[in-house]
Amino acid sequence: MLDFLKQLTDPQSIIQYGGLALLLFVVFAETGLLIGFFLPGDSLIFISGLICVSKPEVLDVNIFVLILLLSLAAILGNIAGYWFGHKVGPPLFHRKDSLIFKKQYLIVTEKFYKDNGGKTLIIGRFLPIIRTFAPILAGVIRVDFKKFMLYNIAGAIAWIGLLASIGYYLGTYEWVQKNVGYIVIGLVIITLIPLISTYLKEKRKKGE
Repeated sequence: MLDFLKQLTDPQSIIQYGGLALLLFVVFAETGLLIGFFLPGDSLIFISGLICVSKPEVLDVNIFVLILLLSLAAILGNIAGYWFGHKVGPPLFHRKDSLIFKKQYLIVTEKFYKDNGGKTLIIGRFLPIIRTFAPILAGVIRVDFKKFMLYNIAGAIAWIGLLASIGYYLGTYEWVQKNVGYIVIGLVIITLIPLISTYLKEKRKKGE
């Protein structure tokens, strides 16, 4: 079980051992299921584009088909998150912390939502944790479903299209192929900066 969990947090292992099916499931899970917040969404999409061009024997799929399928998985994931939040409602804020749920994640997402409105569903796609809890929160606060879907589709296409395309383009360079690990670490750090900033601001406000 531990080995399986390690593979679920390693982008290259996900693609190598699970192929396209596991890749799509992970993107679906990370964009709307409570259990998905720890999954490597950004780096996974980036590496899928890179492997698509550099190792077609591992991921034999056209880049445009890959982007389409990943976008669909991300859209469906957000819909699942929205309806979960819609069904559970405000009591979710009073739910006790567990291994897969931390109330602080929901609070940080709510703060981000107040600052950015519906655009959170687009901007949040590029931010760990936010992209998992944003659609759930949208369901909790009863965002109009048509408006939600507009942001949902736009965010999915922007997120998947940008990261997969960059990975596909950079995957043609040998230096990038040899230093994927460092690039992934840099990507994780960059995407965590806005999240940490929002968390610290909220913490300072509570301390005042």
